[in-house]
Amino acid sequence: MSGDFNHSILESTAHRPWPMPRAAWLMTQSWHDLLFAHWRVDVSEVRRAVPAAFDLDLFDGEAWLGVVPFHMTNVGLRALPAMPWISAFPELNVRTYVRVADRPGVYFFSLDAARWLAVAAARTLLNLPYYTADMTLERRGDGLGYESARRTHQRAQFKATYEPLGAPFAAPVGSIEYFLTERYCLYQHDRWGHPYRLEIHHPPWSLQLARATITMNTMAAASELTLNGAPALLHFARRQDVVAWPPVRLAGRDPRSVRNVTE
Repeated sequence: MSGDFNHSILESTAHRPWPMPRAAWLMTQSWHDLLFAHWRVDVSEVRRAVPAAFDLDLFDGEAWLGVVPFHMTNVGLRALPAMPWISAFPELNVRTYVRVADRPGVYFFSLDAARWLAVAAARTLLNLPYYTADMTLERRGDGLGYESARRTHQRAQFKATYEPLGAPFAAPVGSIEYFLTERYCLYQHDRWGHPYRLEIHHPPWSLQLARATITMNTMAAASELTLNGAPALLHFARRQDVVAWPPVRLAGRDPRSVRNVTE
């Protein structure tokens, strides 16, 4: 990993909704110039798309879907040096919000990335729905121009410019901003249909309101999900340093959710 990763994040844990795992963390990532574009979506449509092992996490009875473009550095395993061809690349996620018992997390419908090796590793090891995409970023003042086009037959495209507005702020507990961003795990099924939780740790998000012009967005449609109109909420974050743990299998198995995304 490169020398600018902030390892002191491991010393700040009071903000977490539950304690960090006792096991050793596995990898680092630094996320940069994130746009959180969020839409209210039909609860029944999302329920059909999310495996039954995971309860939908609703805010005031509403389901939310996020399209999140950003770029990463410091992607690497613990104690290993950064590899230039895999440690830094753009990524674009489509996600919703779920929980298992008292632990809210993120469920990804898709993750597009510009490094085929990272895509292959995430598919093989974590069964996450990663796709290789042609992606370009252009710095425009405080913001970015961002383009992504998935390389598979299941075309999914995104094109936007975005920038932060106003001063950074920390989302108050109980706010919609806290609900959408302060998540410390993801949920998925492994290749054998067993649900798992993958925990992460990061400091509280430093958010800003955002302005975005989205001229192309078929990301949700590629997962057979419907977005209506412009996003209801737009937020920006300049940077977040993250550590992640290996996945932990949860109780139960849902045969309907057996899907090997490497196929």
